[in-house]
Amino acid sequence: MTISSNHTNLRDIWYTMIGIPGLEYAHRWISIPICFMYMVAVVGNAFFLFLIFTERSLHEPMYFFLPMLALADIFLSTVTTPKMLAIFWCQDGGIFFGFCVSQMFFLHFIFVAESAILLAMAFDRYVAIRYPLRYSTILNPSVIGKMGIASLIGRSFFICFPLVFLVYRLTYCGRNIIHHSYCEHMGIARIACDSIKVNIYYGVIVALFSTCLDVVLIIISYALILCTVFRIPSQDARLKTLGTCSSHVCVSLLFYTPAFFSFFAHRFGGHNIPLHVHILLANLYVVVPPTLNPIIYGVKTKQVQEKFVQVFSVSKKFC
Repeated sequence: MTISSNHTNLRDIWYTMIGIPGLEYAHRWISIPICFMYMVAVVGNAFFLFLIFTERSLHEPMYFFLPMLALADIFLSTVTTPKMLAIFWCQDGGIFFGFCVSQMFFLHFIFVAESAILLAMAFDRYVAIRYPLRYSTILNPSVIGKMGIASLIGRSFFICFPLVFLVYRLTYCGRNIIHHSYCEHMGIARIACDSIKVNIYYGVIVALFSTCLDVVLIIISYALILCTVFRIPSQDARLKTLGTCSSHVCVSLLFYTPAFFSFFAHRFGGHNIPLHVHILLANLYVVVPPTLNPIIYGVKTKQVQEKFVQVFSVSKKFC
């Protein structure tokens, strides 16, 4: 393929994502569970939003963060999965550089936002257990709304927007194959011709001061929660109190465990972990947590279960 030597115009050429390198023969089989999980994620989170907005018993501060989490899950899977399925089904991996950068920005933006939401939910559990009588005063709708805006604009936007400039400042000289199923920061940077040290350093800084910091603060929140819970004299009361945190713990582990595996594997795994394993896990990462999150909260939340049964009971009557 002959490409003009004008480096500026090379950002406008047609780039190609090849899906999962080394597993091209299995793309159609891999697409089946991914497509199923994507549909479950969108329908499940949309139904979860419907339940929260229509059920008055869920209009309490402790449930205000759940719609934010559900929306983040819908966007996280929708930003990546449709194009991923197009690659798997039709070998349609072509994408313009501008669209690729847009996908990269929204992917990282949503990831950082969801991490902030999980941190806010950990703080919510701490306040509910440590100060139960003042809970609705400390975390009123106004405070929760400000926390949501701060997590989206104050953190996610200002952290992720520089990534756009970091990839646009690079020189591109003809390598137009992206070895991934969607566009992410380092995947784009690696097709550039010049040094990407600044991109690598900024990626590490973002990980340390957003995701890693969130995990540390979540751990501190639960350490304080455990200190409070162990002061409760009744064992049944202790177990009941800890049970209110189980959903958030499961969702947090589901979100952070594969993220940290991918982060450390990319930087320290070297050639010990095959590329197709990295990409496959990255593909599953954008659909598995969004699929399971509404199920986890649905199983653990009594009001959601009751509303779910009520809605389906009404549907059967009309049928």
